[in-house]
Amino acid sequence: MIYCTCRYAPVELMAGFGEECVRLDPHPQNFSCSEECAHPNLCSFAKAVIEEVHDRRITKLIMTDCCDAMRRTFDVLSESGQMEFVFLLGLPHKNGEAEMKLFEGELERLKTEYEVYSGIPFDVHKAMAAYEKQKNSRPERPSEGYVRITGAHGGRLLYEKLQETFKGVPVVDDTCTGTRYLDHEAGKEAAFLHWYAPALFNQEQPCMRMWYHSKRTPYDAGQCLGTVFHTIKFCDYYSFAYLEEKNDGRMLKIETDTTLPESGQLKTRLEAFREELGLDQKEVSMKKSEGPVYTAGIDSGSSSTDAVVMDEQRNILGRAIIPTGAGAASGADKALEIALKEAGLSKEDLTAVVSTGYGRDTIGVDSSVTEITCHAKGAHFLDPDARTVIDIGGQDSKVIRIDENGNVLNFIMNDKCAAGTGRFLEMQARTLGMSMPEMSKEGLAWKKDLSITSMCTVFAESEVVSLVAQNEQSADIIHGLNKAIAAKTAALAARLGVEPGVIMTGGVAQNEGVVKCLEDRLNTKVFVSPDAQVCGSIGAALIALDSVRKHADN
Repeated sequence: MIYCTCRYAPVELMAGFGEECVRLDPHPQNFSCSEECAHPNLCSFAKAVIEEVHDRRITKLIMTDCCDAMRRTFDVLSESGQMEFVFLLGLPHKNGEAEMKLFEGELERLKTEYEVYSGIPFDVHKAMAAYEKQKNSRPERPSEGYVRITGAHGGRLLYEKLQETFKGVPVVDDTCTGTRYLDHEAGKEAAFLHWYAPALFNQEQPCMRMWYHSKRTPYDAGQCLGTVFHTIKFCDYYSFAYLEEKNDGRMLKIETDTTLPESGQLKTRLEAFREELGLDQKEVSMKKSEGPVYTAGIDSGSSSTDAVVMDEQRNILGRAIIPTGAGAASGADKALEIALKEAGLSKEDLTAVVSTGYGRDTIGVDSSVTEITCHAKGAHFLDPDARTVIDIGGQDSKVIRIDENGNVLNFIMNDKCAAGTGRFLEMQARTLGMSMPEMSKEGLAWKKDLSITSMCTVFAESEVVSLVAQNEQSADIIHGLNKAIAAKTAALAARLGVEPGVIMTGGVAQNEGVVKCLEDRLNTKVFVSPDAQVCGSIGAALIALDSVRKHADN
C-alpha cells in the first residue's frame, strides 16, 4: 500500500505495480511532531500530513508540489529516516501542450523511480484495468437538489458531519482531496502515459492553484442548493478562491486547522446554514392545544442561560438571566422557572417551548433552533429596522445579515478562539479585580488612549498585568480592551458587509464602552435594546409562537 496527498495522485499508474494508492485523511489531535521537525508557521495541512505519516508509521508516500508548504513537507519527510519511498510529483499550473508534456515526464520519472525502488516491472495492462474500473465507478453529480463542500481538504469527518446535518439531501465533495472526476474523453490509441497525463490533469474540479480553475463547477450549477466552502488557515489559494465564489448567501465559509472543529460551533454553523437554505423541516412540539397561548424560549449559552415567556400578542410576560453553571439542563429549568414566576404562569400553561444556544439539544426541550436564526428573529422584534445583527456572547461572536422580515440572509462567526468574546472580557476583569458591571462603568471614564496589541486572551492578560505594573489607570486599560474587541468585531462584520440598521445583542452589549468603540469603528449608530441579552430566547419564543399559529391554521 502506498499513500498520497491529493486527487492528482496517479492512482492508476501505481496500480500498474500492483499497489493500492490510498489518500491521506489527516485529523491530528495536535501538531507535537511537526512542531519539532518543521517551521512553526508551516501550513496546518502540511503539519497534519507530517503528523499522520509519523503516527501511522507510513513508509511510502506520493506527494504533489501544489504549493511551497508541500515542498517543505517533502523535505522534512525525506530527512526523517522513516520513509522507504517518498516522491514529489511536479504539477504544472496550465494545461497547454508544453505543460502536458512536462507532466507526462513527471509520471515517467515516478514510474522509473518506483521500478528501481521496488524491483517490480510496470504492467500497463493492470494500469489500464484500474483506469477502466475508475471510469465505471465514477460517481454522477446528483440531478436533483444537493449540497456541496468545496475549497481545501475537508476530510471524512467534516463530510460525515455534513451528511448528518443535511440528512436526506445528497452531499457532493468537491474539495481538493474530494471526488476524482477524470477526463475520460482522452484517446487511448497512444502510449499509456501520453493520454493518461491529460486525463489525470484535466479533472472536472481543478485545484484553485490551476490557471484554468474557471472550469470549476460554480456554486449554482444544476440543482445545487448551497455550498460549504472550507479553507485551511494560512492557505492563500483557497482564501482567494472563496472571495471569487462568494455569492448571495447560499455559501457558508468554514475555516479549520485540520484538527476537528469545536463540535458545538460547527454544529451551530451547519444547522444555521440548513435553516437559511429552508431545509429545516422540524416541527415544534405542542404542549397543550386548548386555552390561552403562551410560549417560551430558552437560550442555553456558555456563560448564561436566558428564558423568555411570551403571550399570543407577542408581549413579554417574564424573563430571566442566570449563570449557566456546570449543568445546562438544571440552568435551563431554573431560568424557565424564574421567567414563569414573573409571568404568573406554570409549565402546564405553556403551549410550546423552543430552545436555542449551544446547550439547546441537551436541556430536555423537544424543539430547538440555532441561535443564528433566533437572534435574527429576536433582533427584528427589538428593532424592525435592523438589518445587521452583531451578537457577542460568552463563547463566540456572530454577525448576521437579515431582511425586512427578520430572515437570515447571511452570517459569519468567529473561529474557535475566545478573542473578542465575553469570555475575553471576563478574564481581563478578573485580572483587574473587577466585576463585569464595574468594568463597563469604569471604562467610560478613560483619559489616556491606550491600546492592547494582542487579541489572544492569554497574551492580552499579560499586557494588562504589565500595564498595571506601569501604574496605568484601570479606566485607560479597559478602554484599550474595549477598542481591541471593537476592532476584532468590526473586522468580522466587514467580511460580511455592514448594512445600516445595526443592532447589538448578547451579554457584551451591556458594556457601553465596547458599544461606543464599535460605533466609532463602524462609523454608524449601534442600537442596543434593554432586552439585548435575552434576544436569542425572544427569537426562540417567537418561533414557537409562529409554529402554534401555523398549526392552528392547518
